[in-house]
Amino acid sequence: MSSSSSSEENVETVLDAVEIESSGEEPPMSEWSSLTISLQEENKKRALHAKGLYSPGSGEVCGKYITMSDSEIFKHHYYNYPAVHDPGIMNALLTSDKPTIYADDGRDLYIALCEEMNTPVVRMFHSGLSSDVISLSYYGLDPYAVRPIALALQYNKSVRRLDLSGNFLNDDACFHLSQMLTTNTVIKELNLSGCRIEPSGILRLGSTLGVNRSLEVLNLSKNCMGEEGGIHFAKQIGDGAGVPRINLSYNELGRLSAFALAEALEYRNKITHLDLSWNNFFHAPSAVKMFEQLADSDVLEELNLSWNSLEGERIAGAISSLLLIPKLKILNLSNNRLKDEAITLIISKLMKAKKLSTIDFSFNPLSTTDAYAVLEKMLRPRVKVDTLLMEGISVEKKFLGLLEKVMKMKCRKNFSVKHGRVLSNWTIEGPNVRTVLLERASYLGRKDKKRRVDIALFFLRMYKEYPKPIPVKTLMDQIDLEKVPLDEDLINEMAGLFPGPKSAKTKLINIEAVCEYIHRIWPEKKLPPTPPPEPEPEPEPEPPPPPPKGKKGKKK
Repeated sequence: MSSSSSSEENVETVLDAVEIESSGEEPPMSEWSSLTISLQEENKKRALHAKGLYSPGSGEVCGKYITMSDSEIFKHHYYNYPAVHDPGIMNALLTSDKPTIYADDGRDLYIALCEEMNTPVVRMFHSGLSSDVISLSYYGLDPYAVRPIALALQYNKSVRRLDLSGNFLNDDACFHLSQMLTTNTVIKELNLSGCRIEPSGILRLGSTLGVNRSLEVLNLSKNCMGEEGGIHFAKQIGDGAGVPRINLSYNELGRLSAFALAEALEYRNKITHLDLSWNNFFHAPSAVKMFEQLADSDVLEELNLSWNSLEGERIAGAISSLLLIPKLKILNLSNNRLKDEAITLIISKLMKAKKLSTIDFSFNPLSTTDAYAVLEKMLRPRVKVDTLLMEGISVEKKFLGLLEKVMKMKCRKNFSVKHGRVLSNWTIEGPNVRTVLLERASYLGRKDKKRRVDIALFFLRMYKEYPKPIPVKTLMDQIDLEKVPLDEDLINEMAGLFPGPKSAKTKLINIEAVCEYIHRIWPEKKLPPTPPPEPEPEPEPEPPPPPPKGKKGKKK
């Protein structure tokens, strides 16, 4: 019993089951916490002050909280300086930094931008900002280095010419260059030749050409424009790009570009120098339409259409209309396929070209007849051409005769022609017969070793005796008299080569002409000096006459 009672007393309650209330039942409104309003207790000092039992004092700090007096502050080794006021924290937090103002030459701005972008400084560009020409041709320029270059040139007043040829310019570089052209009014020439600019770059570069009015020369040769880039550039010309000198060579422009340029030039035809060489303008309809629009220009002075495979009478007719441009001075048609009737159509308008001074037909398949016909036009004084280039075109000998005739004209004093080789330009030249005869005569005079005769001295001596032409018979008699080894046939040949005056009775030989030719062959041959004549002996005085003999007288 005792053991059972002790076990009952040790029983503990581990968990009392509580009835779970349903979440769907809400407590009564009197138990809502949102309705409980906590009231603040009333400030005791304010309550006493309202009853007049409390005064807050003067508002000064109580003396018991001051650890030292004012006289001790300046003596304290921690507070031996005056208190610090606001060091500029409020201004630093509430106001922005003042912008740095750089000089217009852009030198300091360029250095700051290079440091900001972490790009190397191009010292050649930095030093050139104070000159009129900056040339970074084939410099290996990083495309991302163009941004500080363009920003530094925005307000520069010195640089007139910027050369970036031979570098790689991506779309971002073209964009920054275009932004530079919006504000820079000093740069006259921009050379971007060989920069591998793609159509998207042309679109960004030319977006501001209509705003800039100071740029005079734009070189975009040897890029990757293609048909799409040509269309973009033509649209920019139509939108107001006013660059008078444009170079679009080596850009693979073709049919679509020609149509786009024709459409743009219809509304904006202010180009003075245009280079379209090394492209593909051989499609006749598009090329003809473009040439017709160019022919309407009043300001075009130089046009380069070389290396475009131009051929046919239709294109030649359109080219002939270009000669009617009133200010055209230079027309380059070299390295195409113009010949025959095409050349005839082009040169038919030469007389109507008012200021054309240079025309180039070099390396076209012109025949010798075509070359002669072109030069024949120069006989007309109304043709103003001073320089005719036909390099690589063969001509005949009659071309040289016509050229000599043209050069003698008064209006062709400064005329120059370049042509290819001359066909059949040779003359057969044999030995000089006069030299052969005299050499033969000299050999015959030296042949006999026992009795040698110097033929040159013989004729010089004959000339001294007979300064005028003498008959051949007289010469032969003298030869026989002096036993000179010359036969009659040789003397007759010499008389035919050195003839004297014609005579019906006898054949004369000009000894003076023989001696003159001897001096050409043997200039050292001379007669020995003639000894002075001996003085004449004085006549002996006549003996005195003998005394007269007297008569004999008779002897006495």
